[in-house]
Amino acid sequence: MMDSTLYRIPLGVWVDTALNWIILSFGGFFTALRQLFLASFEGVNWLLGTPPFWAVIVLLSGLAYAAKGWKLAAGSLLGFAVIYGVGQWENAMASLALVLVASAIAIAISVPLGILAARSAAASSAVKPVLDFMQTMPAFVYLIPALLLFRVGVVPGIVATIIFAMAPGVRFTELGIRGVDREVVEAGHAFGASPRRILTRIQLPLATPTIMAGINQVIMLSLSMVVIAGMVGAGGLGGDVVKSLSRIDAALGFEAGVSVVILAIFLDRITASLGRRSETTAH
Repeated sequence: MMDSTLYRIPLGVWVDTALNWIILSFGGFFTALRQLFLASFEGVNWLLGTPPFWAVIVLLSGLAYAAKGWKLAAGSLLGFAVIYGVGQWENAMASLALVLVASAIAIAISVPLGILAARSAAASSAVKPVLDFMQTMPAFVYLIPALLLFRVGVVPGIVATIIFAMAPGVRFTELGIRGVDREVVEAGHAFGASPRRILTRIQLPLATPTIMAGINQVIMLSLSMVVIAGMVGAGGLGGDVVKSLSRIDAALGFEAGVSVVILAIFLDRITASLGRRSETTAH
């Protein structure tokens, strides 16, 4: 019988060798990046976790009122009160800090990439297979190189979240800019506008609703990584979900899960409301 191992492609070995080379060659860079991500997380976590819980609840509910009105504000007030009532406030603020940091970095990378892909067919062709890979690769796999490069803690969770959540931001940004009416763009050219002014004054404002939909998806995907990030020591609500699994503690798992759902609904409604406002402004 023919030995199948003779024809095995050592893809995993190649990847492992490449990671080892990256660690040896750029170890200092990843150490500095780790410190930057960690400092960003700790700063946001301090802002959310240091004030009294009621002050943060009032602030977040006020944000909800400004975004959508009293119904969302009342629902946010009730939801955050439930999080505090079940003893998950500190974990929820840590998870929210992780989501905000990871989402901000993912958006800062994905929107410019989407603009580049919309303005260059070559860039679009190069980016698409990478995005397909990022979206279809199991999220747990991202944790392995993240652990090797950044060690156990919150930073591998942030890095894995950024990689997992970036793709919708790039795709929606490209889609929004490409979807702008060509006649409007041609009118800008006819009046002598430079490509930069056409991008900033015509394409981006008209594409903002679609870009905001992408940002909404980035934030939702970031929040979906909270539990997975908890497996590498990121703590927060994900840490409690992992504990509940190891202990078979249904009560702890349900309380942490409900807290994740409340955060998800709050962030989704806020970003969706901002997207609708931008759509109204664009029209």
